[in-house]
Amino acid sequence: MSDHRTTCETSLLEGDWERAAQAAMDWVRHPSVAEERDPRPHFVLNVTHLLKGRFAEAWASHAECLQEAEDIAQIKEWTEDLVETHGDQTSAHLIMGLFLAQSGQSEQSQQSYKEAAKLAPASAYPHYFQAQIHERADRPDMAIKEYREAVRLDPGFAPARTNLGVAYQEQGRLEMAIPQYREVIKLNPDDSVAHANLACALAEQGKQEAAVQAYKEALRLNPHDAEVRFALGSLYETRSRMDLAKKEYSEALRSNPDFGPAHTALGWIALRKGHLQDAYEAFNRGLKTNEQDARAYHGIAEYYAQRRKPESAMDNYAKALKYYKDPDMKNTIMNQLFQEGRVGD
Repeated sequence: MSDHRTTCETSLLEGDWERAAQAAMDWVRHPSVAEERDPRPHFVLNVTHLLKGRFAEAWASHAECLQEAEDIAQIKEWTEDLVETHGDQTSAHLIMGLFLAQSGQSEQSQQSYKEAAKLAPASAYPHYFQAQIHERADRPDMAIKEYREAVRLDPGFAPARTNLGVAYQEQGRLEMAIPQYREVIKLNPDDSVAHANLACALAEQGKQEAAVQAYKEALRLNPHDAEVRFALGSLYETRSRMDLAKKEYSEALRSNPDFGPAHTALGWIALRKGHLQDAYEAFNRGLKTNEQDARAYHGIAEYYAQRRKPESAMDNYAKALKYYKDPDMKNTIMNQLFQEGRVGD
């Protein structure tokens, strides 16, 4: 057994995640001759990233260890050996749960998490990961219960607080979500995502000025976040500050030229100003990045209607109706067409 593998296993079982991650990186950089292609160090990195709430990094590691059948088989054998050899160690069951949850066996992972919780009643991790399984299975109340338990056990566990806030927000319980986001900001003042989450919840609550300030802080910390730029632009648009909205949409596209919603939003601003050709081109740029962009089809329909090309307009209204998920937007289009005499009773 290589020294790197030994260090990884020992560190994982002891719950020393930083040491495990460092050993895994050393293992990747210096594999033994017999281990030219070994998914296990990548799985260790995946596990440590998940425990720290670093989901983008975890997903990148996932691609290196849990996509090919032979890699999954090797990780399965390794985790089963850990549980068999170290069944009295909490981390062995936690690691097994993470393997099962990421290899198409989400419900089976629950038993591993429950065993980990039984062995370490004071650990927040088993509850945190159980909550995620409940979310996947559309059991929001059970997810919230487990996230609350994780936060009770470890009030400084920022990823659990973040997910608890998101779960509350998805239920419309903004008065419960906002305090969680504020606590995350206290724990990590430079977390731009936490500020953006707070801004989104404040905007939903109708506290628009506070939301603007929170979005601005998120962008101060991460100026190149196209999604946050777009969200701030949308908020300005609801406040009829079209100059500021246009500026943020344009900044979003500077950060990510393929961010389709910003193209579509600029198209609507141009359309309302009567700049029809600019609007048409912007809508088509939006569709180039997402061919199911209902708002872009809606805008093109309005463009053709103003150009007095009813057949082309109706074709695009039909596509907008097909792709809009919001029933209110569908009703808006149908009512407009009915009033204009373009649909029957």
